[in-house]
Amino acid sequence: MSSKKSTFHLHRAKPGEAGVDEAGRGCLAGPVVAAAVILPPDFQHPLLNDSKKMTAAHRFELRAIILEKALAYGIGQASAEEIDQINILQATYRAMHRAIAQLKPQPNMLLIDGNRFKAFPEIAHRTVIGGDGLHLSIAAASVLAKTERDLLMEKLHEQFPHYGWNKNKGYGTAAHCKALEAYGYVAEHRKSFKLKSQQLSLF
Repeated sequence: MSSKKSTFHLHRAKPGEAGVDEAGRGCLAGPVVAAAVILPPDFQHPLLNDSKKMTAAHRFELRAIILEKALAYGIGQASAEEIDQINILQATYRAMHRAIAQLKPQPNMLLIDGNRFKAFPEIAHRTVIGGDGLHLSIAAASVLAKTERDLLMEKLHEQFPHYGWNKNKGYGTAAHCKALEAYGYVAEHRKSFKLKSQQLSLF
């Protein structure tokens, strides 16, 4: 299917509804980042879809449009240190809550990508498996979360160039794992994450 038809099967936003999504849960380094977006009910764009199905260029093109057109948006994160302290699931909830708290006006319904969520005080929510490919507001949140995290990892790459975070964005690629063996962990690494056996075999 052409990317120009991608929005035709995505539900438009309802008044007072915010989409929420995250990026970076499975990485070995860097924060987990979440975004919450309230879109105008008439908003749609032919390129907007699940951010994982978009090119980087299209994600950043949509990022600018979403930041301009959204009725409200928030971006939150939880650091690698927080992830190690409270685990990745709880840290994801924390990042999402930080993003939601920035929304003004506050929404009356949260659409959460996935199947689990820790309720935000006084706002109803609904979890949607594969929501970033079903609802425009969640897709918009996925774009903001992904692009924000990519920008953060590119900045961190300048401090820690050995790990190739400008390319792998903190995921456990072969090059990243080999750099871990050569240079060890830094503060931005999630010490509680264990390398999988197939990653260890790369050494």
